[in-house]
Amino acid sequence: MAVTATDEARTPEIVTEGNGWFEQLGDRAEVDVTFTAVARSRSTAVAELGTRMAGAEAALRRPGLDVRHRRLRVHNEWRDGRVVGCRAAEDLALLVTDVSALDDVLSALLGAEPTDLRGPRWVLTDPAAALREAQQRAVSDARTRAEGYATALGGRLGPLRRLSEVAEHSAPMAYRTAAVESGGPDVRALGLEPEPVRVTAKCTTTWVFLS
Repeated sequence: MAVTATDEARTPEIVTEGNGWFEQLGDRAEVDVTFTAVARSRSTAVAELGTRMAGAEAALRRPGLDVRHRRLRVHNEWRDGRVVGCRAAEDLALLVTDVSALDDVLSALLGAEPTDLRGPRWVLTDPAAALREAQQRAVSDARTRAEGYATALGGRLGPLRRLSEVAEHSAPMAYRTAAVESGGPDVRALGLEPEPVRVTAKCTTTWVFLS
């Protein structure tokens, strides 16, 4: 807290910071998947990767799963200072839009035998609503602090003069769903327990102090 005097208003001010957060169960999940093929030549590696991707298409077309983007990587494999082959890889960013199908989607993806699978990272369909609630709590916190200082100084809190904010970020969560009916591994026992997405807000407020 800081008390200052301004030339403009010729009245003292109380400056406080406020913090607020809001938690909500994530309703979408981000998953990153990589498929890789290694061969002696570049053309063979790319062809083998294409075969692997063709086998994964059924899993990628499952209901409740969107492919956000695909990225291709092709590079030489080196050993003892010389090229011994080529590695081709495709990175996919996926979005699970139906959380009730999460276990089934993950099992189908694992059944396609990716080189790497990372997720879920949970996000909100409407993060703006959660942010508004966190902002309201941050402003309420700042006001409560300012009112306390005003009372301690023997006065009362006047109107808000300025407000600035510092952006905060949400945290990831995990979620467990029900039955799995795909041909891939059963992921229900992997401990994907629910954790809420937390959205936070922080603001600095300047209030008029009335003595």
